[in-house]
Amino acid sequence: MGGHLIGQLGRLRFLHLGHGAGFAWRIRGIRMRGRKRAKLRKFFARLGVRNTKNWLCSAEQFKANEMVPATGSQTSLASGYISQAGLGDQRIDTGNIEEAESSLRDGVCLNYEEARALLGRLEYQRGNVEAALRVFDGIDIAAIAPKMKVSITRKIGRHKPQSPWDVPHMSIHAVSLLIEATYLKAKALQDLGRFKEAAQTCSIILDTIEPALTDGLPENLGLGTDCKFLETLCKAVELLPELWKLAGFPNEAILSYRRALLGCWNLDASTCTRIQKEFAIFLLYGGCDASPPNLRSQMEGSFIPRNNIEEAILLLMILLRKFNLKRVDWDRSIIDHLTFALSVSGELKTLASQKEELLPGILERKERYYTLALCYFGEGDSLVALNLLKILLSARGDPNCLKALLLASKICGESGGAYVEEGVSFARRAIFNLNSGCDAMASVGNCLLGISLSTQARLPSSDSERLSRQCEALEALEKANKMVEGKDYQVLFSLSLENSEQRKLEPALRFAKQLLKLEAGSNIKTWILLARILSAQKRYVDAETVVNAALDQTGKWNQGGLLRTKAKIQIANEQLKNAVETYTQLLAVLQLRTKSFAVGMKSLKGGQDDRSLEMETWQDLANVYMSMSQWRDAEICISKLTAISPQSASRWHATGKLFEAKGLYKEALGAYSKALDREPTHIPSLVSTATVLRELDGRPLAVVRSFLTDALRLDKTNHIAWFNLGLLNKAEGGKSILEAVECFQAAALLEESVPAEPFR
Repeated sequence: MGGHLIGQLGRLRFLHLGHGAGFAWRIRGIRMRGRKRAKLRKFFARLGVRNTKNWLCSAEQFKANEMVPATGSQTSLASGYISQAGLGDQRIDTGNIEEAESSLRDGVCLNYEEARALLGRLEYQRGNVEAALRVFDGIDIAAIAPKMKVSITRKIGRHKPQSPWDVPHMSIHAVSLLIEATYLKAKALQDLGRFKEAAQTCSIILDTIEPALTDGLPENLGLGTDCKFLETLCKAVELLPELWKLAGFPNEAILSYRRALLGCWNLDASTCTRIQKEFAIFLLYGGCDASPPNLRSQMEGSFIPRNNIEEAILLLMILLRKFNLKRVDWDRSIIDHLTFALSVSGELKTLASQKEELLPGILERKERYYTLALCYFGEGDSLVALNLLKILLSARGDPNCLKALLLASKICGESGGAYVEEGVSFARRAIFNLNSGCDAMASVGNCLLGISLSTQARLPSSDSERLSRQCEALEALEKANKMVEGKDYQVLFSLSLENSEQRKLEPALRFAKQLLKLEAGSNIKTWILLARILSAQKRYVDAETVVNAALDQTGKWNQGGLLRTKAKIQIANEQLKNAVETYTQLLAVLQLRTKSFAVGMKSLKGGQDDRSLEMETWQDLANVYMSMSQWRDAEICISKLTAISPQSASRWHATGKLFEAKGLYKEALGAYSKALDREPTHIPSLVSTATVLRELDGRPLAVVRSFLTDALRLDKTNHIAWFNLGLLNKAEGGKSILEAVECFQAAALLEESVPAEPFR
C-alpha cells in the first residue's frame, strides 16, 4: 500500500523523527486533499503510528523551503520541525534525526523499507522487542540485497561503467539503515530465544557485504560520524558466532569465528581482540572437535593449526604478543587460558618462555618464580626449578611461602642424592609454618616428608640409620593418611609403596586395594603396584589377572607399562613363550606412539619415557632368548638396544650377559667394565662382574667382595648379591662359614618376597 500511495503522490519524501516528532513529508507538484490525507493516515496506521495531526506540513511550507539552498533548506526543515512538533515530547530520538538528515543531504528518498527500518529501530530502543520484530518482518531484505551489494561496490570504486540495465543503486546511508535493521532484527530474535533464526538473519548481513569487501573498506568510503555502517558491520561480525553457539551449532560457530578473523571487515583492535579471545575459549572448552582451517592462501612455511588446542594456543599467543607490544590492555584471563592449553599439550617449556617474555610488573615476583619452577619441573629440569624456588625462598623473597616449600621438598625427594637432606628440611619447614592449620596441607607436608625420608633411607648408610629413617618415613606417611582419613590417593600410594619396599606385603596389599577402590581403577600406576605386590607373594596367576583387568580398561595408547609388567610376571612364572608374545605387543604399542608423536603435536609427554621403555624391552627380550639358548635372536635384540643407546650401561650389560651365557668370561668382563665406566652405580653390572671374576681363576677374592659389597650398599634387598656373597664366604672357609650362612638366609628370605619387577 505504501508503494502504491507514494506512486500516487509523485515524488514523495518522508522522515520518521521518532515517536511524537513524526513524519515530515516533502511533496512536489501536487496538493494534498482530504481523500489523499485519509489514505496517508491509513498508511501511518499500518506502520504503527497513531498521532498524525502535527506530522504533515503543508505544501506551501515545502515550497517556501525549496527557495533556500539544498543543504540549508533540508537541515532547517528537520530542525525547524523538531522545534515546532517536538516541544511536547522530551524523548526525541536524535539518532533517527541524524540518520534522516544524512539521507536528505544524500538526496535519496526514504522508501517503505527504510521507513520500517527507522520505526523498527525506535521500537527496539524503547524495549518493544516483539513490536520491533513485526516491523522488521515487513522488510524484504532478500529483494533489496542486490541493490545494497551494487551500491557498496560502486561506493568503493570497483565497478564497471554504469549501463541502463544495471540495478539502481542506493546511498551508503540507506544501506547503513537497512543493515542496522537486519542487525536489530537478529538481536530481537536473540532476545526472544529464537537463536537459529537470529543467526540466519545475522548471516545475511555478512553475505551481503562480504563480496564487495575482498580487500576491505577503503578509507575514502565517505563514512562519517553520522553513518553507522562500519559500526553495525563490526557488531554483526562479532554477534554471529555467539548466536550459533546459543543455537547449538558448534561447527557453524567455529566457521563464523574463522570468517570473522580471516575476512576483510576493518575490525577495530578491541573487537578483534574480543573475537580472538572468545574463539580460543570456545576451542578449549566448547567440547567440539574442529576440523583444521582451510586457508585460501598462506605464506610458505607458515604454521597451520591441526586441532582445537593448537588453534587456541595460536590465538592466545597472538593476544599475548599484542599486549607485549602495548596494542591492547592487559587481560589476566589470557595467560590463564594459555597456561591451561600449553599444560594439557605438554608444552611446559613454551609456557615458561611465554611467561618470561611478559612485561615487568605484570606478574608478582612470587607468582612468577613459582609458576616458572612448575614449568621447568614438569619438563624434567628439576635443578632449574629448584634454583628458582631457592630464590623465592631466600631472605629477599618469601622464606615462609608454603607452596614453594612443598614443591621444593617434592623436587628434592624425587631427585635423590645430595638433595634429599634439603627435601627433608623443606618439608619440616612447611609443617612448622602451618601452625595447626589446614589438615589437607599438613597431610601434604607429612607425605612429602615421608617420601624424602624414604629416599634418604635408600642412600648408602649404616643399617641403624637406614632402619631409623624407614621407621620415620612410615610414621610420617601414616600421620598424613590419618589427617585425610584415607582419602588421598598420593598418600595411599606412598604408604603402599613404602610398605612394599620394607617387605611388609600384607599392609602394602591392603593400602593398594584401598587406593584402587578410591580411584575406581583409573590410575595405571596403582594397577601395576598391586600386580607387583601379588607377584612378590608368588601369586603369579592373580597378578596376571590384575594386569589383564587393567588392560581391558586402558586404551592401547597407554598399555606400555602394563604389558611390560605382564611379561615380567610371565617370566617369573617360567612362561617364556608367552612373555615373548607380550613383549611383541609392547613393541607394537611403542611403535604406534612413536609415529603419533612424529605426526602431530604431543598431547602428553612421553617421548623420553618411551625411549627408556623400549630399551628395557629389548634388554628383557635378550635375556629371555638367552634363557632359551636362542643366541641369534638375543644378538638381534642387543643390536636394537645398541641402535637406541650405543653407550648406555644397560646395553653393555646385555652384551656381557650374552658373552657370559656363551662361556666367554673375559669378553663378558670387558663388557661389564665398560658398563661400569658409563655408570659406576649400575647394580646389575656390579653383581655380574663379581660373578664372572669368581669364574676366572687367579682373581683375588677381596676384589670380588668389593663389587658385591658395593652392590649391597646401594641395594640391601638384592638377593642375588647376598647369594654370591654367601658363595664367596663359603669358598674362603673358616670363620667365614657363619657369615656365608647368614648371607644365604638373607638371600632366601629376600627371594621369597622379591617381586617380578622392582617396586619402584
